[in-house]
Amino acid sequence: MAAAGPSNFFGHDVITVIAHYQTRADSATTARDLLARHSKSSEAEPGCLQFLAHQDVDDPTRFALYEAYENLEAFETHRQTEHFRVNIEQTLAPLLTSREWRIYGPRL
Repeated sequence: MAAAGPSNFFGHDVITVIAHYQTRADSATTARDLLARHSKSSEAEPGCLQFLAHQDVDDPTRFALYEAYENLEAFETHRQTEHFRVNIEQTLAPLLTSREWRIYGPRL
């Protein structure tokens, strides 16, 4: 079996999304619990290869998400799911003081 090329992982053009969120201090536990549930739902989606949520060890109000998708279309589909709308847009977003995410292309 030939090794996968640098932009090809199991036959897919993998894209990576890295997000950073910060909550109010009184919302950190709620955000942690929500992101733990959301990551499991997201990782079960077709096209999602990995979805990891982490809480900062020094500042519990800060979170980092690492997401890998087969391609950009899979990420766009993720953002249209019911659990994304409810978990992130409706529930988490109002708790945040900052939200940033970037999409990175296939691995170099």
